Amino acid sequence: MSDSARGDVGRATGETDRVKDAASRVTGAAARATGAVDDVTAAVGKVTGAAGLATEDAGDGTRAVRAGLPEPVKHEPTLPGPVFAAHFHLPGDPTGPYTYGRDENPTWTLLERAVGELEAPGPDGAETLVFASGMAAISAVLFSQLRTGDVCVLPDDGYQALPLVRAQLEAYGIEVRTAPTGGDAQLDVLDGVKLLWIETPSNPGLDVCDIRRLAEAAHARGALVAVDNTLATPLGQRPLELGADFAVASGTKQLTGHGDVLLGYVVGRDQAAMAGVRRWRKIVGAIPGPMEAWLAHRSIATLQMRVDRQSATALAVAEALCERPEVSGLRYPGLPDDPSHAVAARQMRRFGCVVSFTLPTRARADRFLDALRLVDDATSFGGVRSTAERRGRWGGDAVPEGFIRLSVGAEDPEDLVADVLRALDASAA
Repeated sequence: MSDSARGDVGRATGETDRVKDAASRVTGAAARATGAVDDVTAAVGKVTGAAGLATEDAGDGTRAVRAGLPEPVKHEPTLPGPVFAAHFHLPGDPTGPYTYGRDENPTWTLLERAVGELEAPGPDGAETLVFASGMAAISAVLFSQLRTGDVCVLPDDGYQALPLVRAQLEAYGIEVRTAPTGGDAQLDVLDGVKLLWIETPSNPGLDVCDIRRLAEAAHARGALVAVDNTLATPLGQRPLELGADFAVASGTKQLTGHGDVLLGYVVGRDQAAMAGVRRWRKIVGAIPGPMEAWLAHRSIATLQMRVDRQSATALAVAEALCERPEVSGLRYPGLPDDPSHAVAARQMRRFGCVVSFTLPTRARADRFLDALRLVDDATSFGGVRSTAERRGRWGGDAVPEGFIRLSVGAEDPEDLVADVLRALDASAA
């Protein structure tokens, strides 16, 4: 064989070896990737084992800190990071929990189990579904459970977007009745109803209704009951334990508490009803991003500390406002003389972070908001930084022009009370 031929053979052999090496590396990478997927699946599967640390007998702080965590794995983080995936490896027939990113995600799974442990601790098998926002969660319950010709009841003093929901329900041929939250007035309009929607405390007026009483009356008529638990949070009340079929909330607010996540959730025990909610989420694609879900789960760990601090400070602010002659219509369920206190004390373990009151005029309210230094003029509530706003600026709420919704944050109580009282003095000029 000539030297040239031998050179060609050598080069071909070398090329073959390189191809084999590359193939070997690909095979190794595939094996490692398969192992990584198996690790994620196993970690998620072990969540129920870790949930044993957060039983119904544990305190709220313990439950919040441990909620939804997988069992410890050496060299793995306590809370696995967000899983960014539109699709998952899926050879053969589709089996297992994770197939496509609109249906399930390991990060959602951990968050859903965490929320479920807070809203419905214990072995009763409640299911939780997370959504892209509170309104996505609200819409999923209403539009998955109601059909043309059905009747539902909404509060007439609830969240500002409910009139928009009512208009859409009526466009689909669903009859909508409304009644105030206070005094359990919804009892009077329950005949023939398919679904009763309760919001307690109501936003922004902070009226409270008796969930157990309303749920019993609705169930006696064959109706489902959903409770918006946003203002109370699962550490303030647990609607499912009081007889509701669904607990629904905006996780944007106090659940996550940092004003940086839009999120919603639905919790329920009825498998058929929750299957309808899940199907609605799939159809409309109202899903949270994995980063938002991870941030929410991370934030839940401090929920008990935040809720306790904010509730205590809200009561201090409300008590200070009681002494101000320019303040009228003061509402906070934790005040002993609040019209809703007796009902709230029976079903709530904490009274929330929101205080509402009215100043004499729109101009006075605007001056008060401008004078605040520790309170941001912003909508929403439940964050670690106090916020307040004149609700009348949005329209849609049946409140006076000088109505203020104040969300108490995690500032030192003495500092916040002093800032509110100073701003009231300054606004009088």
